[in-house]
Amino acid sequence: MQQKIINLQDLAFQLFELHEVEQVLNYERYSEHNRETLQAALDLALKVAAEEFALHARLVDEEEPRFENGRVTMRPEVKKALDVLRDTGLMAAGQDFERGGMQLPAAVAQMCVGMLKGANVGTQGYAGLTIAAANLIMAQGNDQQQKTYAEPMMAGRFFGTMCLTEPHAGSSLGDLRTRAEPQDDGSYRLFGNKIYISGGDHELSENIIHMVLARLPDAPPGVKGISLFIVPKVLVNEDGSLGERNDVALAGLIHKMGYRGTTSTMLNFGEQDGAVGYLVGEANNGLAAMFHMMNEARIGVGLGSVMLGYTGYQHALEYARERRQGRPVGEKDPNSPQVPLIRHADIRRMLLTQKAYVEGGLALCLQGAMLVDEKKHAATDSERQLAAGLLDLLTPIIKSWPSQFCLEANSLAIQVHGGYGYTREYPVEQFYRDNRLNPIHEGTHGIQGLDLLGRKVSMSDGKFFRALMDRIEATIAEARRNERLASCADQLDRAVQAMTKATAAINAEKASGNVEKALANASLYLEAFGHTVVGWLWLRQAIKAIAGLNGQGEQTAEFYEGKVKACGYFARYELPKVISLAELLGAVDATALAMKDSEF
Repeated sequence: MQQKIINLQDLAFQLFELHEVEQVLNYERYSEHNRETLQAALDLALKVAAEEFALHARLVDEEEPRFENGRVTMRPEVKKALDVLRDTGLMAAGQDFERGGMQLPAAVAQMCVGMLKGANVGTQGYAGLTIAAANLIMAQGNDQQQKTYAEPMMAGRFFGTMCLTEPHAGSSLGDLRTRAEPQDDGSYRLFGNKIYISGGDHELSENIIHMVLARLPDAPPGVKGISLFIVPKVLVNEDGSLGERNDVALAGLIHKMGYRGTTSTMLNFGEQDGAVGYLVGEANNGLAAMFHMMNEARIGVGLGSVMLGYTGYQHALEYARERRQGRPVGEKDPNSPQVPLIRHADIRRMLLTQKAYVEGGLALCLQGAMLVDEKKHAATDSERQLAAGLLDLLTPIIKSWPSQFCLEANSLAIQVHGGYGYTREYPVEQFYRDNRLNPIHEGTHGIQGLDLLGRKVSMSDGKFFRALMDRIEATIAEARRNERLASCADQLDRAVQAMTKATAAINAEKASGNVEKALANASLYLEAFGHTVVGWLWLRQAIKAIAGLNGQGEQTAEFYEGKVKACGYFARYELPKVISLAELLGAVDATALAMKDSEF
């Protein structure tokens, strides 16, 4: 099976050597699994990705869904692929056995999804949103809601969405106006408009379950007055059969630069008597409930960014090995044969940068997935709390760092292809367009930066920030015992010290009441913090790679050498950026705030 989605040596290395995913099989939930069953699931996911998803990725980009006579029409290959996903059990890879899932560890389940994203992010979007919405109902809904809606979603019969954004509010959810009026039978009638609703209408499933944020009549203003509702496209009877069409109307499709295979919709709730909805969880606590889905989706966005960057890198690497162009700098004979692109230093630099970003980003996402299981299943309450805090701290980085730097990897993949990369004859331009949406999916860089610097770094008086820094310092100490890694360890240590100092200065500014000034460069803080974390993960990869070179691994010597050299590249070329950014951050610079409207 030919595929350019992922390097299988890297996948095995990251899961089984770097993150030691087999350790989670000691948790009771995963006791029925072993290395063979995990590998079988990964093999199946890659087969479905390569044979069912990748083959129509270009088709759904060129022939995106259409709005015709009030309904959506799209390429038939989308439904076929999603039916295969459902029938193989991959739709609910991480769900319980008794709910039709594979009950896979989070890191393995994420990689099964990740390979689908790398193959065809547009088609995978329908399944990803559905499982996230089902998980939300399982976490926040009552028994009846779980049985009526979540179980058919996990089985692939119903699909799901989340409906947050409104035309006038954008990311400012506290300003949403969709209202929910209580009814005598305990249900609600919703009235309002939502936009940018991915997967908001289609005919790929029997039903679509919308998770909708709205306000009750007596709700307080702002985010504290938002409630969460289940609003099905088609009403569901008590016996589980489908009833009449709900008052949810497709107002039109939005045409984005990427993710063209996923419908992006404008939905009107309540054009007639009101869309029937059902309250999920507590009234006026909907945003907190929705964050269960949003945080899961944020990790998914990060992994999707990685996988789009990764497949772009794989395509660029193959092209650079096969395409002959030019001659070495010192070769003056025009009659000498042309050499493969990969012989040129600048091409190697661009490929190495891509490798550093995408393989570092994958390590970051899998680190988050490992914390998901640790948060749920670790032996002690203190271990679970620590894992939960570290996951909260890392989530904005997992979402945003790959969205920035794996997108840059896609840009470099285009450049490696030269002029051909800028044409639709090669897929790298589509990977870039698809990935360019991820910096805004599930919250912009600015929002993630504010979340990280404004809340996560200082939560519990900085306990989890310090815990993460302690883990990084422990890796630094371990790496210094190896001569090949000493300089990398020193560079990472300088980055950690610079970030710690900058964080203290910003926290002091916040404590003095200058919150706006303190948070003015939150996006740059996230970039520097993300580089520090990824530098740590590269150092861990290098430690494992050297162990592999000493006979303690499963991969080839060339693979391990590549890991050690990529770590050196990240330490020498990328980590110095942290030092310069930290200097600016520590000064709590307010240049952007000082600009007046009239001065732009």
